Amino acid sequence: MTPAFGQLLSDKTGLVTRLDVESGGHTFEVETVSNFDVVDHEFNKNEKRLTLFVNSGIENNLGEVIVPQTLLSGNFAFFLNDEPYNPKIKSNDKISFITLNFTGIGNNKIDIIGTETLQGVEENSYPTPIDDTKNGGGCLIATATYGTELAPQVQHLREIRDQKLMQTDSGKYFINSFNHVYYSFSPLISDYERENSFFKESVRILITPLLSSLMILNYASMDNDVETIGVGIGIITLNVGMYFVAPAILITRLKK
Repeated sequence: MTPAFGQLLSDKTGLVTRLDVESGGHTFEVETVSNFDVVDHEFNKNEKRLTLFVNSGIENNLGEVIVPQTLLSGNFAFFLNDEPYNPKIKSNDKISFITLNFTGIGNNKIDIIGTETLQGVEENSYPTPIDDTKNGGGCLIATATYGTELAPQVQHLREIRDQKLMQTDSGKYFINSFNHVYYSFSPLISDYERENSFFKESVRILITPLLSSLMILNYASMDNDVETIGVGIGIITLNVGMYFVAPAILITRLKK
């Protein structure tokens, strides 16, 4: 995807991230090359806005973003942490090549806003399945909760998905079905986590039992569909017990 007018600064920036952006029933690949970590992203079709949530461990940040013209095009506006920002941008008939250069350690938000979206693409009424397994995508809520995709908890979720669930047809079916539901609400929750530290800590407490129960999968045999379904039913039953049955019993006893 390297444009004719530019050369990727991979030798300087190092970290390549490929983001699958869902819109209009299609998946578009946005590529970033940077010296900071792109921990999350979201796309608002109505606002024609692509938002990158990044985390940097150094003061001087350098990065490049390659955006397909079919996803965003026209006249662009940029915001860094909700303040107007003017990066360098060059475009051809296929992509826009954006060069980022800014300062600031820690979490930063970059908004890329176009005037056109889905140009030359027929919008589907039913979205295609979200394949979060491509390019090692992670859990939005867990990433926002623990601050980075490199957190052990997020890595553990990715390993369970790739090394366990995606090895059988039933596991793949579950992942695709789960993603359709999960990605309908997870961007809102992860975004609010970044705005509210109390909510973020509440989510951390809430998902800790779930993550602990998934440790069982490290020791479970899931070599075929029957074993995968059996283990899955067991994990679901365990979590129903922890999140619903146990609290219900406790509340009932307290009322006596």
